[in-house]
Amino acid sequence: MGPTVYFVIPCYNEEEVLPETVRRLTEKLDSMRAGGLANEKSRMLLVDDGSRDRTWEIISGLNRENPYVEGVKLAHNRGHQNALLCGLMTAKEYCDCAISLDADLQDDVDALDKFVEKHLEGCDVVYGVRNKRETDTWFKRTTAEGFYKVMKLLGVDIVFNHADYRLMSKRALEGLSEYKEVNLFLRGIVPLIGYRSDYVYYDRHERFAGESKYPLKKMISFALDGITSFSVKPLKLISNFGILISILSIFGLLYALISYFAGLAVSGWTAIVCSIWLLGGLQMLCLGVVGGYIGKIYSEVKARPRYRVEEHLRNTEKPLDKGE
Repeated sequence: MGPTVYFVIPCYNEEEVLPETVRRLTEKLDSMRAGGLANEKSRMLLVDDGSRDRTWEIISGLNRENPYVEGVKLAHNRGHQNALLCGLMTAKEYCDCAISLDADLQDDVDALDKFVEKHLEGCDVVYGVRNKRETDTWFKRTTAEGFYKVMKLLGVDIVFNHADYRLMSKRALEGLSEYKEVNLFLRGIVPLIGYRSDYVYYDRHERFAGESKYPLKKMISFALDGITSFSVKPLKLISNFGILISILSIFGLLYALISYFAGLAVSGWTAIVCSIWLLGGLQMLCLGVVGGYIGKIYSEVKARPRYRVEEHLRNTEKPLDKGE
């Protein structure tokens, strides 16, 4: 019969790619059922993270047409990590294991069988790890790999070149539900759960359609949130202002040196100006970092809901086998 497998897919403005994503995952579920890797109760759970396009309309239509498709609509946009957590916590009630993947088909669908095979061998967590990053630009590849290395240096237990393509057993999902922090960084939380784990290596594809939901600005923000768990926007502005002042101090230093060698500066003026600019920038930068941690404490103390479900579309109909 195989286990009950749920594919959990966060969606934000994915109207262009959703039909193809569901088509390919439907074929995969049929194949996995035929191979004994999934049973007839297996589903794909699409989580609409407050999309502004026709994403929820498409999910609702697919739910009526395709017995594999279930949907969850969040009351408003809460970000990828919260949408993913919502999907995992929803799937936890019905599945033996859940596999999280992106809607853009960059995660290799053909690797899904290997995830379940590892689970059947006794693994509670199976991480999808990229073989290489050839589809990334030089800048993205360098910064991404640098991020993982910095996290390791800071003592964070994180899997290198792993995003959110992973399998979690029901027991691991129960463990995840006990982590109550508001500042979510699942790549760092999941390894803390423990239990037996393994890796599946795959090649990441180009995005099938639509635009990336992680431009440079969001990537930087996500990296900073991963290091500090979260950062309050006003305090981020203070930190960014400190960085700006530090950069401007370099120009101030160059100006002061030029004035000194040109004989236009009063004796001692260069050292004073450079010290004031540099120390002022460093102080504001440090205040921003400290303020970031205070902001995290502030968010955790408030303990506001991480997400709110507006609508949940179930599909309890048994999927028909081909030929029935």
